[in-house]
Amino acid sequence: MKSVALHNLGCKVNAYELDVMQQLLQEKGYQVVPFDSIADIYIVNTCTVTNIADRKSRQMLHRAKKINPDSIVVAVGCYVQTGQETVEKDDCIDLAVGNNRKKDLVSILEKFIEERRKGNQDKTLGNQTVPDLHKPVPYEEMTLKKTGGHTRAYIKIQDGCDQFCSYCIIPMARGRVRSKEARDIVEEARGLAEAGYKEIVLTGIHISSYGMDFVLTEHRKRMPDGKELLGLLGELNKIEGLERIRLGSLEPRIVTEQFAEGLKELEKVCPHFHLSLQSGCDRTLKRMNRHYSVSEYYEKVRILRALYDNPAITTDVIVGFPGETETEFEETRAFLEKVEFYEMHIFKYSKRQGTNAAMMPDQIAENVKAKRSDLLLALEKQQSCSYRQSFLGKEMEVLLEEEVVIDGKIYMTGHTKEYIRAALPGNAGAPNELIYGHFNGFLRENIVLLQ
Repeated sequence: MKSVALHNLGCKVNAYELDVMQQLLQEKGYQVVPFDSIADIYIVNTCTVTNIADRKSRQMLHRAKKINPDSIVVAVGCYVQTGQETVEKDDCIDLAVGNNRKKDLVSILEKFIEERRKGNQDKTLGNQTVPDLHKPVPYEEMTLKKTGGHTRAYIKIQDGCDQFCSYCIIPMARGRVRSKEARDIVEEARGLAEAGYKEIVLTGIHISSYGMDFVLTEHRKRMPDGKELLGLLGELNKIEGLERIRLGSLEPRIVTEQFAEGLKELEKVCPHFHLSLQSGCDRTLKRMNRHYSVSEYYEKVRILRALYDNPAITTDVIVGFPGETETEFEETRAFLEKVEFYEMHIFKYSKRQGTNAAMMPDQIAENVKAKRSDLLLALEKQQSCSYRQSFLGKEMEVLLEEEVVIDGKIYMTGHTKEYIRAALPGNAGAPNELIYGHFNGFLRENIVLLQ
């Protein structure tokens, strides 16, 4: 029995794929051990979204080889896909596996071991392990049976992106849009529900484009209308034992009156909507190659708030994008104040070689980015607290997840459908139990007390 250690970097899609890879390895008899321990094989599921992500990927791969110089170190995923030449020159990497080949990891690994016994040191097995994602490729079929958590499971429904934002390398790393068949997603979700998971989170690289590859070629470039995604959600909503369906990041343009009304009819879909914004200034959005205006974005928020009672609206914002003047930044800050989000993920722009934005003039100094980031982080903290306060005194449904000790006292903690973290005093209740209680103050600034 060979021991294998796995480490994930990057997004929820990567996390899902690593869970499946671990599952496949265990089914073949490999012993999974912690990453910091001595292992025969180390597998790093890499990220390449920024230059910093590339560096972290290299660091983890080098760390693995340092822990056990005699081990097989396997680089998997996005960093391999966009930096194959660099990977091939890196002596710390023994085997490189690109995207869309993760489901074949076990067979690739075993073939590599066999070839190495013969003296073959080719880390891509004749370039068979890194597919050309500039060409159309089929969806990579993967099925998750269980995950590390006990209450919530991620399901990947889609891969690839056709949006080509000027700052993003992901279309090069993941290829074009391709989707998993709805019947297979429903079967996977049903299996997870039978295994005891009460909440699933639908994830992908651009889930608003789900099913666009199923329609006629001449329609594929149209704006995603959500019909295929709504159809999928309708089938998932029927699964017995499944209590919650949470959506990953949505393209703002998908939120039409018709789409939102369709969501509202599905009682298991959580009123938690992540609409990626990136900037509250139209001129900056244009440079980013985002395909909506600030006013259009605000209309999408209005549609959701008109249908749902106080839904959680969350977003991403990039500060210090090339050419962002002080005036443009202030426009963004004013727009964020106007929308009043539940949570905002604030990112300082990080140059990614190979993207259009990396070659743009007027790159912003790091100290300016830091100052702008601090201002928006303070605003985020204020708005997030205000949103939680709006639920005080109300009865809420909480899916309990784990027992924790806070200030020497035991609490059971979990999340509402809006993804507000709540804590129940004592050890009443158990993980994976749905309970109801009233929000009665704050245990911590980001944890509401449930009684």
